Amino acid sequence: MTGQTITTDIADGVMTLTLNRPDRLNAFTQAMLDDMLAALDQADADDAVRALIVTGAGRGFCAGVDLDAPDAFTAARVDPASTDPAVWAAPTNRDMGGILAMRLFNCLKPVIAAVNGPAVGIGATMQLPMDMRIASDKARFGFVFARRGIVPEAASAWFLPRLVGMSQALEWCYSGRVFDASEALRGGLVRSVHAPDALLDAAHAIAREIADNTAPVSIALTRQMMWRMAGADHPMQAHRIDSRAIAARSSSADAAEGVASFMEKRAPAFPEKVSRDMPGFFPWWAEPGWKEGETS
Repeated sequence: MTGQTITTDIADGVMTLTLNRPDRLNAFTQAMLDDMLAALDQADADDAVRALIVTGAGRGFCAGVDLDAPDAFTAARVDPASTDPAVWAAPTNRDMGGILAMRLFNCLKPVIAAVNGPAVGIGATMQLPMDMRIASDKARFGFVFARRGIVPEAASAWFLPRLVGMSQALEWCYSGRVFDASEALRGGLVRSVHAPDALLDAAHAIAREIADNTAPVSIALTRQMMWRMAGADHPMQAHRIDSRAIAARSSSADAAEGVASFMEKRAPAFPEKVSRDMPGFFPWWAEPGWKEGETS
């Protein structure tokens, strides 16, 4: 798939999604949002895709919203004081970064950010709903919103403190300063730092470990269980859903293959597909009887 602002390539079970506006340091636009949403839909629907890697073309990852684009900043279309939930559910009233963040949150495949260069504003916040972040030693990060007179977007007030802790999240957002990959590593934002020419190899090694050894349906369930339980009020909520998942998966063909491959000391060949074999209770959070606050 080649969009107006991205390219994608699928090889050996891994989709590499490359932000492709190198002359603008891959600055973000509405067209890039649309292209990324389409690529994420494709990845979720394609059983050949076991993991995604997101990176940038050229020397940048994403330099934030393209301030020269006509849709960079627009006057409020509605009264910001409106308390009507339908107003803020409308896509035209939601921030672009938040739309992307929520689509990433709902992904069924693991997503790895390979941050090859500057990642500022939405270039930093779009990484937060991704599952792992690795960085080139040339990468730079910045939650620069307060320096532009705005506030963090892309649901980063939910994601960032969960990843790095409240104090670190507030320091980076209060100061709005740009910091290097070493500080991102110390602060827990990235998993590891690599030489530029080793970055994609490192990302592919992580993706291949997932693709070669794990059951796709188990990964899809695990991803949603982990992310959605990050905001649960009580561990009983996690206990309720993992009890259902264990009951469903224990009798699956994947579980039989997992045991057989272990006993026979061979690589597994899991038969079940995300496109057709998700358990009947998925998505459990959409069930009318699901009570987020229930603790017993």
